[in-house]
Amino acid sequence: MAPNKEASTRSTFVNATLSYLRPMEEKPRTLAYQPPPGVPQTNAVYESRPTSIRDLRAVGGPTTLDREGFLFIQHRSAVRDFYDDEELRRVYIAEAERLIATATGASRVLIFDHTRRRRIPGIKDRTQGAPRQTVSSVHNDYTERSGPQRLRDMSKNDASLLQDGRFSIINLWRPIRGPIQDSPLAICDAQSVAREDLVAADLVYPNRTGENYLVTYNSAHRWFFASAMGVDEALIFRCYDSTTDGRARFTPHAAFTDPTAPHDAPPRESIELRALVLYEGEHGS
Repeated sequence: MAPNKEASTRSTFVNATLSYLRPMEEKPRTLAYQPPPGVPQTNAVYESRPTSIRDLRAVGGPTTLDREGFLFIQHRSAVRDFYDDEELRRVYIAEAERLIATATGASRVLIFDHTRRRRIPGIKDRTQGAPRQTVSSVHNDYTERSGPQRLRDMSKNDASLLQDGRFSIINLWRPIRGPIQDSPLAICDAQSVAREDLVAADLVYPNRTGENYLVTYNSAHRWFFASAMGVDEALIFRCYDSTTDGRARFTPHAAFTDPTAPHDAPPRESIELRALVLYEGEHGS
């Protein structure tokens, strides 16, 4: 499922900076809504680390979900307007479920949310009245605790989801408009991430508290991105997997500033879907 676009003539990597969590004694916490005046959005402190990020167009062989935790694929969507919620429900959800099932070998795929991002310079993410912004801190969407919690929450409306077999949570990410040069997405090879690099953090909503992983710096991390991603390309990556047999379980990622991008590059617009993925006949660990 590798992209068939011709290899880029640019460098095989870019030297950029990524925003890592600075080690801290208390549990990191971020408010997933605009806080009242005087209340900080987060207690987390980040540090910028120079990082070489390799262009996937220059990688000799394809990556895999089980090894690196992600796939870079060619996929032309039938959706004409990704800002049309009705078209997303009518066309993209079923299309994405088929795509993820093919990529993962899953017996069942259920899309449970989507997020559109349109970067506005100077605007923070989750600003009231503004679109969702790109996230520059290195993170993973689910943790050892919140992955199973997502399954339990979804099973309240569908008890058949509760089973002893393997399940995962997959993110399908793609440009709405391309090529993306502003604030591209970097993904870390899951095999290069040590367990102690992942720090559970509270994500506080008005009516509940979730949990994701923030990530501390490790020079062993191997980072990748796809230069000038177009609308007919996508990234599929694993945010959680119930297996503990050495396959990729968590795949840190972050938006970054590409220093080689044109100064007049249009602000990034992208959409991501998250899916619960079940594997019939596979054990959970």
